[in-house]
Amino acid sequence: MRASTRNSLSVLALGIACALLPLAASADATIVINNTNAPGVGFNDPTPAAPVGGNTGTTLGQQRLIAFSHAANIWGSTLDSAVPITINARFTPLTCTATGAVLGSAGATSVYGQAPGMPFQDSWYGSALANRLYGADLDPTIADINANFNSNLGNVGCLTGTFFYLGLDGNHGANIDFVVTLLHEMGHGLGFQTFTNGSTGVPFAGVLSAADHFLLDNSTAKTWYQMTNAERVASAVGVNKLVWNGTHVTASVPEVLSGTPRLLVNSPAAIAGTYAVGTADFGPALSASGLAGDVVLGVDSGGGGLTDGCAPISNVVAGKIALVDRGVCTFTIKVKNAQNAGAIGVLVADNVAAPVTGLGGADATITIPSVRISLASGNVIKAALAGNTVNATLGVDTNVRAGADAQDRALMYTPAIFAGGSSVSHWDTTATRNQLMEPSISADLTHSVDVPQDLTLAQMRDMGWYPDGDLDGVPDDEGDACPDTRIRGGNVVIDSCNSGVANALFPNGCSIMDEVAKCEAAAVTHEGFTACVTQYTSTLRKGLISNKDKASIQRCAAKAAIP
Repeated sequence: MRASTRNSLSVLALGIACALLPLAASADATIVINNTNAPGVGFNDPTPAAPVGGNTGTTLGQQRLIAFSHAANIWGSTLDSAVPITINARFTPLTCTATGAVLGSAGATSVYGQAPGMPFQDSWYGSALANRLYGADLDPTIADINANFNSNLGNVGCLTGTFFYLGLDGNHGANIDFVVTLLHEMGHGLGFQTFTNGSTGVPFAGVLSAADHFLLDNSTAKTWYQMTNAERVASAVGVNKLVWNGTHVTASVPEVLSGTPRLLVNSPAAIAGTYAVGTADFGPALSASGLAGDVVLGVDSGGGGLTDGCAPISNVVAGKIALVDRGVCTFTIKVKNAQNAGAIGVLVADNVAAPVTGLGGADATITIPSVRISLASGNVIKAALAGNTVNATLGVDTNVRAGADAQDRALMYTPAIFAGGSSVSHWDTTATRNQLMEPSISADLTHSVDVPQDLTLAQMRDMGWYPDGDLDGVPDDEGDACPDTRIRGGNVVIDSCNSGVANALFPNGCSIMDEVAKCEAAAVTHEGFTACVTQYTSTLRKGLISNKDKASIQRCAAKAAIP
């Protein structure tokens, strides 16, 4: 069963251009990059560029392709697949404004179900994972993943002045690490997505996705696979209710995610308590010991009584935690103005009623912590400041993991207003540390997809990307008695004697030749070797090999100069 995906989510992309200059990334899973840009643009841009951060390309296009190959090698060396993974990639204009931009979009070109090897026979798998589980390319005529990247990034009106950093060393500064962006988008195409429409709840082509078996709503105790369309619609906007219940992710959460950031108001007693916060992608991380201080509402210079922190702060906030409002300028400008005025920390109060999310941006010169609080929390604190001294502590609650429920199941991104291309097919933005598969690229992300930095590989493992170094279809960590075998296919050959018997591979991951090799390794005498082979083939004979096959293998063992 097969269907082509449509562009119902921004993480999905349809339309396969002719492949130009395929670039192969060598790894345990081979990833082939098809550059689909026209001459002179995107990955073929001839603009001269100085080598940077280990990227030796001398043109902009070359550096982009080298970064892509580097990211492909990271994924390829992490996954095991006997089937090459092909990606059609291009730079093209994507949605953006002066202060925000879609960096990229990617996803599977086709989905498949009901193929041997798939754990869920009634559910869609993206092409790359379907091929891996099946053990062969289900359609060699098309690519497995389509990927698009924003060609306008950094230009005026498109996150103005912030560009892709093309180095391979992670030293992106105020720019956006292209390798991290590539790892994120490839992650979608490899299996971090559902093909079920979150805004309507309707399964793609009438069939649910493999991922839907792992999307569990804590408010209904149902997975997306078990829900009605209407229930899925509600779940997709049920803030902090939808989790990933795969065993590998849940086991990895304690190693990856830390305590929950919080604002603890110490006084006055009338408003004392814990308030939810969203952490910043810049500045120092919050600590378990916390940062305590009095809260002061920062007032902009220039008159008008503005409190958005977009101008130098005129009142005394030195040694205090400054409270400013969201809006007008970037978060980094607000925090930097407060820092310049001597503040020890910053609270950015939202200007609309919405779930608390983080503070995006990058500025290496910011040295004080900052968080985002809700509109309601900001109003409570402002009202208390009218006649009281408000004292608070910015810190971390180590009893609750940020980005997970009480059972250590990772939260999915489900904001109150559905965000096409972001909702459901990402980790929640409350995750701390920040995760590769959150809906935006954070400045502190590394090039790792595995613990202790990241949960993405664990999610891939839940989906079916099990470790299989010898590519025998048996998970190395679950039942493979011969995880390192390379003795597969062909006939049973013992010391150049071809028995004519097919070298069968059995459910435990071992072939006949593997077991013969074990006999050889353990043998002290030739008689001991032949006795071992005789005993093994006698065990096999019952319904697995014929008497004739048994005799042929034993005959070769007898002729062999072993040991």
